[in-house]
Amino acid sequence: MPRRKGAPEVNAGSMADIAFLLLIFFLVTTTIETDAGLDRMLPPAEPPNEEPPVIKQKNIFTVNINRNGQLLVEESLMDIKDLREAAIKFLENGADGTCDYCKGRKDPASSDNPTKAIISLKNDRETKYSTYITVQNELVGAYNELRNREAQRLYGRDFTKMEAEYLNPETPSSVRDDLKEKVKRIQDMFPQKLSEAETTTN
Repeated sequence: MPRRKGAPEVNAGSMADIAFLLLIFFLVTTTIETDAGLDRMLPPAEPPNEEPPVIKQKNIFTVNINRNGQLLVEESLMDIKDLREAAIKFLENGADGTCDYCKGRKDPASSDNPTKAIISLKNDRETKYSTYITVQNELVGAYNELRNREAQRLYGRDFTKMEAEYLNPETPSSVRDDLKEKVKRIQDMFPQKLSEAETTTN
């Protein structure tokens, strides 16, 4: 009886090389998303021995978030849904009468001018991240709402769309040059002065 031949063996000697090459391929071609974080521009460093500017208390809009997510705005409890409107009223109050585009009440006990108005945000260390981001969005939304209003009045476009187009690297340089002056003008009308105070543990 003839002897049965065994199954042919597979040469696995190059499998390690193939796996290594595949690993290199995926490492090179895979893109890893990174968190963009919050867009904040830091102020320039102050020269040594320079006295800090004196800021009137009425030009500071204080927002405190406790560990339970409750808001204390200007020493009064406030719902998050009312925060944006309160911030807008503060920013465009125009108490000193120098802001000709402000539509505020000109309350002498509130901010003098949008260029002097500062929003101070302070939160507890145990504040939920989702609450913190929601409050941040409402405050930034107050600035954007005012900027959009003035951009529509002056240029017939929303500021947020103009800024996005200006910051887009694919926008032609001629268009960006034109947008630069417009974006800066609106930013100067309502500068975003959002200060974050040191968190508390109480």
